[in-house]
Amino acid sequence: MKIFLIVLYTFLLICAISVSFTKNLLRSVLTFMAFSLILSVVWMCLESPDLAITEAAVGAGVTSVLFFVTLKKINAFKER
Repeated sequence: MKIFLIVLYTFLLICAISVSFTKNLLRSVLTFMAFSLILSVVWMCLESPDLAITEAAVGAGVTSVLFFVTLKKINAFKER
């Protein structure tokens, strides 16, 4: 279990650093969403299901939807 938590912490650190240095806004929002989902798994491993559900719903759900709507409003999506 300890090794699994260390792997999750490493992924959290990688996600946090990549969100900070990413130039593409869509990729940054997707990485933030992955960060929130990994953090909710960490909360479950730490036996705190109420925080895990809240993190998954608010962090990965509502906040990401608001970011996507904001990116759409400012026309940040590049068409190919």
